[in-house]
Amino acid sequence: MKKVAVLMGSDSDFEKVKPAFKVFDDFGIEFETHVMSAHRTPEKVTQFAQNAISNDFGVIIAAAGMAAHLAGFIAANTVLPVIGIPIKSSFEGLDSLLATVQMPSGIPVATVALNGSKNAAILATEILSLSDEQLQKKLIDMRADMKKEIEKKDNKIQDLI
Repeated sequence: MKKVAVLMGSDSDFEKVKPAFKVFDDFGIEFETHVMSAHRTPEKVTQFAQNAISNDFGVIIAAAGMAAHLAGFIAANTVLPVIGIPIKSSFEGLDSLLATVQMPSGIPVATVALNGSKNAAILATEILSLSDEQLQKKLIDMRADMKKEIEKKDNKIQDLI
């Protein structure tokens, strides 16, 4: 199975990205995480993105706040799927969201909600599951468990009425 890279623009993003690691652990997906900045270490980001396929990555997740150009910068340097996590920092995260989602035609970045690392990890898992039936089965089971949890919560509420 391919690995997932989780890149952060700053170490201050770590706590917001951490929920993704549990998802990968739960699904048995190998991942690496690094701090790289599109603005302060552009050469390092370029080298990582351009070598990601040969280093056996299947998806790259990029989390950044403020002028959140990391995901787009990575997407410009690889053909792998890139998932952007806009980090809520200044301007209630609107700057991060817009910088992540507004990409030119031909250089897509899938974007999740502000601080949406769990959904980024699930989306990465779904992408990897396209070539892994066992991973697909685990996703199907996860959805079934979610459905059961909602049904339990509904029953609990109904009992209160």
